[in-house]
Amino acid sequence: MDRKMKIENNKSIALAYVLKVDGEIIETVKKEQPMRLIFGQGYLLPKFEENIKGKTIGDTFEFELKAADAYGEIDDDAFVELSKDLFEVDGKIDETLFTLGNIIPMRDSRGNRLNGTVDSISDTAIVMNFNHPLAGCNLNFIGEVVDVHDVTPEELAEMQDTCYHGDCRDCQCHCG
Repeated sequence: MDRKMKIENNKSIALAYVLKVDGEIIETVKKEQPMRLIFGQGYLLPKFEENIKGKTIGDTFEFELKAADAYGEIDDDAFVELSKDLFEVDGKIDETLFTLGNIIPMRDSRGNRLNGTVDSISDTAIVMNFNHPLAGCNLNFIGEVVDVHDVTPEELAEMQDTCYHGDCRDCQCHCG
């Protein structure tokens, strides 16, 4: 293991970290099961990448990403009122879908997959929030670089079988 190898594009990396929003821990990734990815391929937020680029195994990091540099500010246009009739399947509506905070997978007019969160409910309609769940949030990361190495053929093959874009029909990763 080359402890001097630095995080740069097309290196395989592993990270352990804690993510906090408003002082509350919302995600913990431990050293025993780190997040593994190929750096510089768009799997991380650009400002996150800027904060860890050049680090080596054992280096620690601590930084905040402002909402604008993370998942953006809350977009009022991402709140959409939809008729409950749109959720009808075989002439029936599953009312259990309509629970505040429930996440419902949907597709837009182009067939792109979207996750909407039920924001409010009336007798005939629901308001769906299509903002990212962390929109409007500043993200605070504290972590450590667990591994940095050249990408192996096995890792490349694994990455080709994995789609991080949500809908393989629309992405350029050729994962099927």
